[in-house]
Amino acid sequence: MTRTTMQIWGAPLLLAVLTIVGLTSALLGDDIWDVVSALALGAPVAVGAWFSLRRTRPRA
Repeated sequence: MTRTTMQIWGAPLLLAVLTIVGLTSALLGDDIWDVVSALALGAPVAVGAWFSLRRTRPRA
């Protein structure tokens, strides 16, 4: 099965962009920037926790 570049790298690139946005917004200011930073940095953590804690189905 052949996969495109975006199928392979789409999710890691999105998580990288969210991390960069979160770190940058944490440096920019207060109030709304703190909320943006928390959400943007929490998303990759939530995705990592989701995939590490989900159960795997036994293969037939």
